[in-house]
Amino acid sequence: MTDLWRVLKLARPYWLWMVLAALVSSAATLANIGLMATSGWFIAAMGLAGATGAAINYFTPAALIRAFAIIRTGGRYLERLVSHEATLRIVAGLRTWLYARFEPLAPAGLQHLRSGDVLARMGADIDRLEHAFLRLFVPAAVAMVTVLVVVGVATLYLPLFGLVLLALLACAGLALPAIAYRLGRDAGARHTADTARMSVLLVDSLEGLGELKAYGLDAAQNARIAGLSDELIANETRLADIGALARAGIGIIANMAMWGALALAGAAAAAGAFAPADLAMLALLALASFEALAPIPDALQSLSATLASARRIFALADAEPAPPEPAEPRPLPDGNCLVFENVALTYPGARAPALDGIDLDLAPGRHVGIVGPSGSGKSSLAALVLKFWAPTGGRITLGGVPLAEIDGEDLRRRIAVVPQRAHLFAETIAENLRRAAPGADDDTLRAACRIAQVDAFIMAQPDGYATEVGAHGLKLSGGQARRLSVAQALLRRAPILILDEPGEGIDIDTEKALLHAVLDARADAAVLYITHRRQALDRMHEVVVVGNGRVVKRGRPEDVLG
Repeated sequence: MTDLWRVLKLARPYWLWMVLAALVSSAATLANIGLMATSGWFIAAMGLAGATGAAINYFTPAALIRAFAIIRTGGRYLERLVSHEATLRIVAGLRTWLYARFEPLAPAGLQHLRSGDVLARMGADIDRLEHAFLRLFVPAAVAMVTVLVVVGVATLYLPLFGLVLLALLACAGLALPAIAYRLGRDAGARHTADTARMSVLLVDSLEGLGELKAYGLDAAQNARIAGLSDELIANETRLADIGALARAGIGIIANMAMWGALALAGAAAAAGAFAPADLAMLALLALASFEALAPIPDALQSLSATLASARRIFALADAEPAPPEPAEPRPLPDGNCLVFENVALTYPGARAPALDGIDLDLAPGRHVGIVGPSGSGKSSLAALVLKFWAPTGGRITLGGVPLAEIDGEDLRRRIAVVPQRAHLFAETIAENLRRAAPGADDDTLRAACRIAQVDAFIMAQPDGYATEVGAHGLKLSGGQARRLSVAQALLRRAPILILDEPGEGIDIDTEKALLHAVLDARADAAVLYITHRRQALDRMHEVVVVGNGRVVKRGRPEDVLG
């Protein structure tokens, strides 16, 4: 239960909302029980009064019935209002908390996960934690309050029945839910794991749909999804069956409590120790009291799935960032000279190093081209500069300060990158551009896009810069998305600019115009230009040819390129 305790601690900022939800729900539940019991007594008393001709004060019970009805109706409304507000606040807070712990892990700390798995942890797993707050804590609190009040009232009227009712409530509120939890524990854990696997399969299927169809693998992928769907349905069916049996059990025990009340109270009434009109009141009090226990089996049954989700979340939340951040980071230096000194990098599990013995000197105004075939280690240089990975040999310094001693977030403010895979959000072109420069005006956006050779395309669209790009820039071609990424990098105005294959997916003439415009616009920046093509390499101060992670050749463009 350590995981459950951690989950509850996460909800500490929202404890007032949970307590308020429990109080309102308790008031509504007790009002419903009071309404049933008072109505039963009133009807019975009126019937007896009519049969015997006795006088009866019907104003007080009628007022109580109206009061209970108003409290129940208003309480149910407030309960929904408060519980939903509490749920939304808790879930929003948890997602923010989890993202704040995920973000420092990327990319090295998340490389063992599929995107669908990360999505499942941020979505379905966080949603399940809601059960621990408002479907376990609140119902348990309401049940405890209700049991104390109802058993107390029953004991005042008939002490023996108070004990019997307490035993029956304990069976329905503790024993049955415990059995349901035990029976559904494995199915709940499997359901959590299968939900994550389904998320991975669906995301992979959607993102790789073109490749699956091209290679004729879509049928096999559909079969895997169908098989996993069958497993999910089987686990859900088992959980539903167990929940139905538990609810039926509570119904049976509730009826036992009602008949027990009638038997014990009837015997007492026959002996003259119990008012006859109180028979209906006590029976309906007993029957209605089990309403408070109805959510408990489902809540406890879902506990295994909730704890499984909690373990998946905590496994990442507790992970250390890779590379680790310094305990006491040094302030950013004034200088922006980036130096590689005999740098090596071997990825975990790799047999050969991705980089070995790399020396580079990248000063402001100096442009260095890195040339080599795919897989030669070029992009690993960018990953090291961004501190996504730590060198396994040598060191990298910025202004003479080792990157290992600088906070990663501070470092990345000095760097603008055009990555190989440009990510665009499902929003407008202008909104995507302003992610790089939130305060940029329209003229600034257009200036950057003109340099990136994409302004003409944007202005040709009916909505111009208000054009929606779709998820992952789906409505744009690869070349258009790449040029928007170049514009984003220009908007950042960082002193260090890394261009990782910026011409990929762009025709030769446009690529040439783009590169020359960028180099002209950022002549003052330290530029690291990574490519396997020759465009604009003659503008470099130095060209470094790499192969298998090592420097094969380096020098002035005319000496290296011939």
